[in-house]
Amino acid sequence: MSTPPVTLTIAGSEATGGAGAQADLKTFQALDVFGVVALTCIVSFDPKADWGHRFVPVEPQVITDQLEAITTAYPAEQLDVVKIGMLGTPATIETVAQAVRERAFGHVVLDPVLICKGQEPGAALDTDNALKEHVLPLATFVTPNHFETLSLSGMDSIDTVEELTEAARRIHEASGAAVLAKGGVRLEGDEAVDVYVDAETTEVLRAPKVGQVPVAGAGCTLAAAVAAFLAQGASPLEAARAAKIFVTAGIERRLSSDAPFDVVWQGAADQ
Repeated sequence: MSTPPVTLTIAGSEATGGAGAQADLKTFQALDVFGVVALTCIVSFDPKADWGHRFVPVEPQVITDQLEAITTAYPAEQLDVVKIGMLGTPATIETVAQAVRERAFGHVVLDPVLICKGQEPGAALDTDNALKEHVLPLATFVTPNHFETLSLSGMDSIDTVEELTEAARRIHEASGAAVLAKGGVRLEGDEAVDVYVDAETTEVLRAPKVGQVPVAGAGCTLAAAVAAFLAQGASPLEAARAAKIFVTAGIERRLSSDAPFDVVWQGAADQ
């Protein structure tokens, strides 16, 4: 019997299961990839405070220990793809960057979780700057959402497909990574539009919008699906196309709860 490829996610735990490491592992399983995880933080929504985030970082040494166990158990020919999600502190970012440099993964898929929206320039800005300085240069594939695309590209606004394409090109030129910039429901029109850019190709990926409200976990799921398809041997463009199809199915079959947001269902593609 053939064994599945192994894919690592370095991400936070999101207690309701809709995003973070939980979404990543469910995506890997649905796409026939054996998933392993190094947790960077514990995130739990607070239903008593308008479902705001409660954030507890994992100690850097504990992150190092997890990554040591994982990379020792699975040699490079077995585990060559890593997906990086929520990191959350400069210390965590430095720890993860060092581990990724030491392993030299073939594919590093970065979901660049930026947290500074401009009103909290202290720790949040320090964290975002550390991510851009230490982790972004290691990425081979980047999947920014609308806000992150604005921040990474330096553009003032992204309201059209043409502007999203220009932003993706800027991020690619600055990082050298393949870029899948997510427009989603943020752009006007009936289609959820993402733009893929690498050194040879620019392609607009389209799917019918499913509602006008973002669905939690879609970004995590998309990046994890890209990682899974890369682990199975797909090219970056093939991985982007397949991941778009996968996450669209998950949004169509999304799960509702008593929380004020719906979440992606990673098993929808099998239904």
